[in-house]
Amino acid sequence: MKKIILSTLLLTALYSCKKETPSTVQNVTPVEQSPEEVGKFLAKNNDTLYVTNFFATWCGPCMREIPSFKNKMQELKDKPVKFTFINLDEKEDWNTHVKDFVTENNLAGNVILLDGKKLDQNFFSNSFKTWAGESIPFTFMRKGDKTEEYSGMMTEEVLNSKIDSFLK
Repeated sequence: MKKIILSTLLLTALYSCKKETPSTVQNVTPVEQSPEEVGKFLAKNNDTLYVTNFFATWCGPCMREIPSFKNKMQELKDKPVKFTFINLDEKEDWNTHVKDFVTENNLAGNVILLDGKKLDQNFFSNSFKTWAGESIPFTFMRKGDKTEEYSGMMTEEVLNSKIDSFLK
């Protein structure tokens, strides 16, 4: 009789345990966009501050400035600010180096893949005042009609200063 009761209790305990559900980690894969789509995105003109950083995973200065951007993203998560990272790695690296970078930095919803081979001079002259695509990292900020362009690695202090000038 004890065996039956113990067996029943054990089975009841096993069946009543809540089954663990898989974690709800965001699994958003970065999406490729055409130069035309990126150009339209860069031209958005409203009350949101768009901070757009052009980078590649092989670019040392690009990788060193990412933590500053992530800190600012966290700080401004409830503000009308959108951070976007436009990746310029070779297309064959998108499913390896870029995917690993995006996963490690939890930036899947913020990364756009842009095939640099599809860019022509019109993309740069139509989108930027000073940048002709000659070097990265490059950061473009826009809120309404106000824009800011910054070539080179941005320190956290410079990033904070530039963003603060838009949010005043």
